[in-house]
Amino acid sequence: MSYQFDFGTVLEYWPMLLDGAETTLVMSFWSTLAGFVLGVVCAIARSSGGPVVRKAVGAYVEVIRNTPLIIQSYFFIFGLSSVGYTMSILAGAILALVINITAYTCEIVRAGIESVPRSQREAGECLGLSPLQVYWHVILVPALERVYPALTSQFVLLMLVTSLLSAVGTEDLFGVAENIQALTFRNFDVFVVLWVMYLIMSALVRGMFILAGKFMFVRKRKLGTLL
Repeated sequence: MSYQFDFGTVLEYWPMLLDGAETTLVMSFWSTLAGFVLGVVCAIARSSGGPVVRKAVGAYVEVIRNTPLIIQSYFFIFGLSSVGYTMSILAGAILALVINITAYTCEIVRAGIESVPRSQREAGECLGLSPLQVYWHVILVPALERVYPALTSQFVLLMLVTSLLSAVGTEDLFGVAENIQALTFRNFDVFVVLWVMYLIMSALVRGMFILAGKFMFVRKRKLGTLL
């Protein structure tokens, strides 16, 4: 048997594909932004907080990293609505992504913080820097520089795993593609188009992170070691 590709039939639905890609990128943007900020806060709390705070953050990280994203999304979208806390599917999906990526970001940033030598911190104190200045300039910024490639890969992966949330009703790129499959019966053609579109979006997101890193980390830009 020979399979005849017919991409023209699939591409007739390009407005739907573009809408789905936009939804995927919007979900990824807000999840990445909120997840990065909360992840850094959790990393600081886990590395410098009191025993209770460290244990609480550690428990949260272990629970999230050891349960599937799809189950977490079901809980936030359908579980909360069953007890009276209703929200749109898109909002619930973004919330699930934020809570998920925060845990992974926390561990990545914590590893960067703990990689900063104690002698480097002491050097900052000897220069007369305040504790806040030492933490910002000597610990946190160098730590983020070191783990930035890992964070970039994690956030690109986040954009890709948004496809799982089509199972809870999000109209992301994968969810729209499933609708197009039902309309055209061109399953393989649709997946080839999806493959290309996800490759393009991954390259776009990674390129944006590289450009952002060039502005944020001047030292790495001058050394030519960013990513």
